[in-house]
Amino acid sequence: MSQDVLDVFRAHGTSAVSDALDLLDRGETGLPGLRRISGEGVVAGPVFTVRYETVAPGNPGPAGEFIDDVPPGAVVVVANDGRTDRTVWGDLLTLTAVRGQVAGTVIDGVCRDVAAIRESGYPLWSGGSYMKSGKHRVRLTAVQRSVRVCGVRIAPGDVLVGDDAGCLVVPAQVLDRTAEQVRRVAAAEQAIRADIAAGLPLGTARERHGYNALGLVRR
Repeated sequence: MSQDVLDVFRAHGTSAVSDALDLLDRGETGLPGLRRISGEGVVAGPVFTVRYETVAPGNPGPAGEFIDDVPPGAVVVVANDGRTDRTVWGDLLTLTAVRGQVAGTVIDGVCRDVAAIRESGYPLWSGGSYMKSGKHRVRLTAVQRSVRVCGVRIAPGDVLVGDDAGCLVVPAQVLDRTAEQVRRVAAAEQAIRADIAAGLPLGTARERHGYNALGLVRR
């Protein structure tokens, strides 16, 4: 993927990217229920996927060792089936991620050590927080494989975009086309803002720039 595509996503954020995906009839890639826990600004980067599963009581399930393999600029996507009673991310993983210039983490589940993570400024989204460790309760079963998070299929090569509104996934197959549509959406909205500032009614401004006529561009 080109750096230019990532720069476009970072410049305009999840709302514009979501609208662009709607125009491509690929709009169901948001991750509902996950909220920003820490960090600021817009994050966009290729996903690095990991998947956990529950282990039976008494069976070994050591802490997952993957973080040193995550390349700089990637976004870790943790598939933990939305579990809220056992965590898969905390301050030690965060410290290592910051050192490795990882772009951020998205968890289908919960994290712990929230104060330390926020103090670090590391971007993280999850379903919430809880204190109980996942060690010997869940185990790492896959790295860099297709996963499902919040009902959305995510695969290596896809891009995760996150900001204060939440996060979504741009499929690898439509990265360039999505960036093109982001530019289109952003240009129309900027023109509408200028008209509103000049005193035009919102409906008039939208009509002038074809806002409501933006149709679906089929795959």
